[in-house]
Amino acid sequence: MPLQHTAKSFDEDMERVRSIVVAMGGLVEKQFTRALDAVRYGDLRLAALVLSEETMVNQMQVQADLLCNQVIARRQPTAIDLRELIGAIHTIHDLERIGDEAKKIALRSKGIETYPDRASLPLERVSTMAENARGMLGRALDSMIRHDASLAATVPDLDLEVDSERDSLQTDLLARMGTDAGAIAAALDLMFVVQSIERIGDHAKNLAEYVIHIVEGVDTRHSRTLSNGPR
Repeated sequence: MPLQHTAKSFDEDMERVRSIVVAMGGLVEKQFTRALDAVRYGDLRLAALVLSEETMVNQMQVQADLLCNQVIARRQPTAIDLRELIGAIHTIHDLERIGDEAKKIALRSKGIETYPDRASLPLERVSTMAENARGMLGRALDSMIRHDASLAATVPDLDLEVDSERDSLQTDLLARMGTDAGAIAAALDLMFVVQSIERIGDHAKNLAEYVIHIVEGVDTRHSRTLSNGPR
């Protein structure tokens, strides 16, 4: 549970930080879901929604970053409070990057939708990979809200699976491009989607690392447990 302070105004400042980070997390999670559904179901209206929300995500990042820096300057926090504020600054950066990857997925959905033989693409396998990445993000965000280091530590379990699915899909898509010239454009779009999904998994793993550092004061970024992919 978050630390309570004798100064009520300090608690209010910290709660404002938590609220905007949670709101931003919810928005980018929604963007990710919509982008994936745009690819899976060919719903370009969802892709348009993802693109329209980018400005809001960017505004929330600026607002949250400014608020964190103001609280640090005004309150001069120490120990877990300082770790939480620094963790929040890192978190909003990763959340903004997740929003960027969701945008990339949404942009690729149009090329996939217009491919005449769309049904032959491995969209179900991509959806399975995406569900694992979405599970990572959901766990990371839940652990952040609850200040639950134990839940955060489970996030990397799914990362290995996401990486394995990425490798398998990319191998198969490259083979498809080598044998079917007409599928090159759509397969390439899907390869970029797969790569963005994997990167979102990496950002979710980063979020989990921040939670553990905030709660336990342990930096796990280069440990064997929580660092299985590029940062």
